[in-house]
Amino acid sequence: MADKKLAGKVALVTGSSRGIGAAIAKRLAADGAKVVVNYAKSQKAADEVVAEVKKAGGEAVAVQADTSKPADIERLFAEVKKAFGRLDILVNNAAIMQRGELHEVTPELIDAHFSTNVRGYLLCAKHAAQMLPKGGVIVNIGSAISRMAYPGAVVYTATKGAVDLMTRVLAAELGPKGIRVNCVAPGSTITDMNGPASGKTDEEARQEIAATALRRQGEVHDIADAVAFLVTDDARWVTGAWIDVSGGIRL
Repeated sequence: MADKKLAGKVALVTGSSRGIGAAIAKRLAADGAKVVVNYAKSQKAADEVVAEVKKAGGEAVAVQADTSKPADIERLFAEVKKAFGRLDILVNNAAIMQRGELHEVTPELIDAHFSTNVRGYLLCAKHAAQMLPKGGVIVNIGSAISRMAYPGAVVYTATKGAVDLMTRVLAAELGPKGIRVNCVAPGSTITDMNGPASGKTDEEARQEIAATALRRQGEVHDIADAVAFLVTDDARWVTGAWIDVSGGIRL
């Protein structure tokens, strides 16, 4: 059983009704944190995450907010304060990915990706920094794709490259306040976003496994475990880091 290293802490995980976000929320709750499960559309799935946390003896609430919308972000943080009175951990996870080669890219596609994957992260970090105490932590979920040339994902890759650099700048800016900022970069991970619904073929999945040193796709708990380390005092001397949690994809 996980210990309670996060007892007394409050964590907000954006986009945590499903996939990696849900796994992170449940892992942080298991470690003792009170968790705010954020969702944009999937209320039923968010409620199920909250119910699972409560069944295991933890505390959680679900809060609807579309992080592509600044007004929703402002309301989200107001709800965090209303529910728990404080914030110690922000995990920026909510993101979108729509595959498309360059000739398919439109201004609308670019705006949709950057408003959620970049502006959403940055505005959430801004609001969090106003609440986080000394010892607070921000973890941005990036992607190993930002260090790869992956045809058909130029817009998504650009957003994740921005997240990498944003992490370093925020770490430098918030460090004097005692706030750490790091980036966790998953590789090919089994989620809805990275499954058949994304347009990925079985052959592409096989190629990714073959290109991964550990010869499998990641599981959501692989990512959650890395985040769980970074938000504890065990990682007190880690900030501005880009943590590859990809199983060694394309080493």
